[in-house]
Amino acid sequence: MKTGKLSNGFVLLFVLILLGCGGKEEKKQDGFSIERKKATTEKQVEPPATNQVKASERIDLTSKGVGPIDSITLDAEIDQAMAAQGEEVFNQMCMACHRVGKKFIGPAPNGILEKRTPEWVMNMILNPEVMVKEDPLAKDLLVEFNGSPMANQSLSEEQARAILEYFRTLK
Repeated sequence: MKTGKLSNGFVLLFVLILLGCGGKEEKKQDGFSIERKKATTEKQVEPPATNQVKASERIDLTSKGVGPIDSITLDAEIDQAMAAQGEEVFNQMCMACHRVGKKFIGPAPNGILEKRTPEWVMNMILNPEVMVKEDPLAKDLLVEFNGSPMANQSLSEEQARAILEYFRTLK
């Protein structure tokens, strides 16, 4: 009999423990709390336009720019002596911002005559301040290259023409 009372006692104790543990509600404490709710509507974010061509990659073979050069005729053959002189001037005056074959502070000069007219290139060399104020493409280039304006190196037309001839040798 003692075993029956003992087992009944254990069962009763077990039931009391279960009742003591269950049914409690947790009270909120005063203080800082954050409740996050899931948004019911999602905003549609449009991806950036991928079809917009950078100014440095844009091709414009019609604009002559703004400046003293209205027309220029290029011989079919490259004048190697003039190109060598242009390379020398470029290395002295332009290398601080331009590198052949890669974007630097300014755009790379190679292939420029496949994208711009010779007049535009010379006007940009000779008249950069007015070009970035009045020429739409020069304005876009200024934005693309983080607002770094091209410095006016006060080159002569002959020096600019020699640089242009040097650019013809760069592919």
